[in-house]
Amino acid sequence: MTPPPPSTSFTRATDSASQIRSILTSSTSTSSTSSSTPLTHPRIAIVCGSGLGGLASTINASPRVEITYADVPNFPVSTVQGHAGKLVFGTMGSEGREVGVVLLVGRAQEIVLTSGCGSFYEGHTMDLVSFTTRVCKVLGVETMIVTNAAGGINPDYAVGDIMMLNDHLNLPGLAGISPLVGPNADDFGVRFPPLSDAYDLELRRRVHKMWKEIGLHDGKRRLHEGTYAFAAGPSFETRAECRMLRIIGADVVGMSTVPEIVVARHCNMRVLAFSLVTNNVVSEASVRGDDPAIQDMSKDELKAYLETGSAAHAEVLEAGREASEDMIRLVKRVVEEL
Repeated sequence: MTPPPPSTSFTRATDSASQIRSILTSSTSTSSTSSSTPLTHPRIAIVCGSGLGGLASTINASPRVEITYADVPNFPVSTVQGHAGKLVFGTMGSEGREVGVVLLVGRAQEIVLTSGCGSFYEGHTMDLVSFTTRVCKVLGVETMIVTNAAGGINPDYAVGDIMMLNDHLNLPGLAGISPLVGPNADDFGVRFPPLSDAYDLELRRRVHKMWKEIGLHDGKRRLHEGTYAFAAGPSFETRAECRMLRIIGADVVGMSTVPEIVVARHCNMRVLAFSLVTNNVVSEASVRGDDPAIQDMSKDELKAYLETGSAAHAEVLEAGREASEDMIRLVKRVVEEL
């Protein structure tokens, strides 16, 4: 019996992976053959969210190769501030224990969902938003570590805290907007992949131990586990929407990550994901127009009063810069232990 032809997704991902390997091979042609192997066949992919591009500093100085998304066929191009839009290949770990990694700086779905490889809110399809995940699978990636910037909904979370995902709410997915819609790519996975085990428990157990081992539990920043709510954006959530999300179980909310997680699990990859809490959402009911407290305020005073606590992209980037050092230490330790 003639085997079925490869799916369109697999063909496109293979074309992109072939171009990437060609660039990597030519870039390391003057190096030893052994040094190119972890580059062309990385075991771990790390997705750097808003303001967290500094994670690229976790890679060893050599060998190291950077490839812009624009140089890879089928990749969307990053347009959002805070997302550089490149692949960084290299190794992490001490000498003799190096592991091949690839960092996605500026995620695809964020150009399509918010920036990096493309964001959903910029008009890219959900399939394109998560395309880089399939390319990682073809390259040989076994584990995907995803980071993002998110708004804190849980009142116990403070700006600068880190939440490790143990579940998610896929709001666009519940409405039928999923990267898996359409003919199934059998080359990657089954038609109906389970997601009740999306976030690897063994990896999460390791992270809690590492958090204490490297002394982060003694600082002002706390590590939580919780549920990430994925909203398509690009506008931030309203007060009523934030209250609704809290009621249905969300601890943080953001505009990325979940499409990558869905595709990674469809490809049978292990997943570990972190949200950096960059702001606390505004969930209090909006002030009424007949509130006595505002009757004598000027137009500018009313605007400032209403905008108190609202999120801004600049705020997201600043919180990312402040917390990046701890995130870098944690991710580096996780990879070294893998």
